[in-house]
Amino acid sequence: MNGKKPAPALWMDEPEEHDYPAAEDYLSLIFVPKTAEELARKLKKARILRRKAKDLLRASGLIVLGKDNYFVQHNLDKIASGKALSPVLLVRGDAMRHIPLIVADGYHRICASWHHDENAVIPCRIVNCP
Repeated sequence: MNGKKPAPALWMDEPEEHDYPAAEDYLSLIFVPKTAEELARKLKKARILRRKAKDLLRASGLIVLGKDNYFVQHNLDKIASGKALSPVLLVRGDAMRHIPLIVADGYHRICASWHHDENAVIPCRIVNCP
């Protein structure tokens, strides 16, 4: 690296509409369908917050997927070409109950952002764990 900080990734102001059904689908594997539907509905109304890529990965306990992952590389290509990424959808963990942050939608985008700049600030919508 030449010592220069990479240009920040671009992010959309709002998640894409198809992100919510994807989040609900994933959440239905963890929660009963009614709860997953309620969380997805709440995610649509949640305000956008910003968190660092490295902190999202740490709080979720998820590993960083490699650049060789098709979807991570697809998002890295978007970053390189200046195309905006969709904000990520999250369910806040609960340390008292040993529940990590849940990445309902956007895991590959978080990983791509981390590869680009681990200190990158990612817009996200977060709702509380039921």
